[in-house]
Amino acid sequence: MTRIAFQLTVRPEMIDEYIARHSPVWPEMLAEIAASGRRNYSIFLGDGGTLFGYYETDDDDAAREYLAASEVAARWEASMAPFFVGMEGRVDQAAVPVPEVFNLADQLAALED
Repeated sequence: MTRIAFQLTVRPEMIDEYIARHSPVWPEMLAEIAASGRRNYSIFLGDGGTLFGYYETDDDDAAREYLAASEVAARWEASMAPFFVGMEGRVDQAAVPVPEVFNLADQLAALED
């Protein structure tokens, strides 16, 4: 299992609409995310539009490929593109993962070995 985190910036003037679009997300998009193999997916939105996302997957390349081929994901990403600062194309394909530097469970498990 791989843990993926990413950071984006939502345009400050669009924060309320961004939140509204996720309350709730289209059911067919939720199904596509799950079908891609992404799970335990969360998005956190901080001051000034700083967004942090996190999900887990067994194969992130396969998940990206699945979503890249999804008509539903293409429609969703096109509808969400105006919200982000400095992003070109589809966010689900262009967001750069943030490196993980600490995980409590991993380090506790290493102590037991």
